[in-house]
Amino acid sequence: MKNSALKGALGALAVVGVALAAKKIAQRKRFMKGIFNEYGIKEKSPFGLADKIREMNDEQYQELKGKFKKEFASGFCRKNHSNTAEA
Repeated sequence: MKNSALKGALGALAVVGVALAAKKIAQRKRFMKGIFNEYGIKEKSPFGLADKIREMNDEQYQELKGKFKKEFASGFCRKNHSNTAEA
C-alpha cells in the first residue's frame, strides 16, 4: 500500500515537472517569434537570425544581445565573484 502511494506521488510530481517545462518552452518560443517579427526576419531559423545580425550596426546588436541575455539568463550557474581570493 505504501509503495503505490509513493508511486502515485512521484507520478504526480513528474506530471507537474513536464507541465512546467512545456510552459517554459512555450514562453521561449513566443519570445523568439517576437524577435523574428520585430526585426523582420523572414527565414525562421538560426541562419536567418545570423544573417540579420551581420547586417546590424553595433547599437542594434547590443540591444538584441541585451534582450537575449534578459530572456535566457539563468540564476543557476551564476558565480559569486566577491568571495574569491586573489593570488
